[in-house]
Amino acid sequence: MTTQIPAFPSAAVIRRALLEFKIPAFDDQVLQIQQYIRILLVWNEKINLTAIRDPLEILYRHFCESMFAAEAIPLKNGRLADIGSGGGFPGLPLKIMRPGLQVFLVESNIKRVTFLAEVIRELRLNGAQVPEQIAAKQVILWIGGRDLEEIQKIRSWDWSEPIEVPHSLRRLLLVGTRKSSIAGASP
Repeated sequence: MTTQIPAFPSAAVIRRALLEFKIPAFDDQVLQIQQYIRILLVWNEKINLTAIRDPLEILYRHFCESMFAAEAIPLKNGRLADIGSGGGFPGLPLKIMRPGLQVFLVESNIKRVTFLAEVIRELRLNGAQVPEQIAAKQVILWIGGRDLEEIQKIRSWDWSEPIEVPHSLRRLLLVGTRKSSIAGASP
């Protein structure tokens, strides 16, 4: 018995959702979002990538909330590390919106790594990869509100004020800059 994969949102629905988050998109970006949702729904039947099964909710909760960072924080070029990438959120949606970014997806589950590599290949996302190791000087975290206090306790980073994601129940963006180490100082 095969499971029926729900239809993915139309281009008009995707544009309307992005506009609710004040996110402009080109036609090719809308098409990439449609392709990504299609791939995600197919793979999600085999491996658990997201608990969310409704394509419209996937659009809002995963894509729009992830892509909001591209408008809230001046991201045009540079390097972005998505730690614990899972289904590729927020890293790959940010790559779709900001093609100049180099995106590194860090994931420990080999099945999810295979999924991420498939999405990167299918969408032709040059400059996105799943590396073995990564080091960063600045991070942008897409976190749940309950995690904020614990993350801000990490003393090796300077944290900006959190930015609330609109229409989200608990998501925040948090920018951290690694503190430069002083010679002879202990970590």
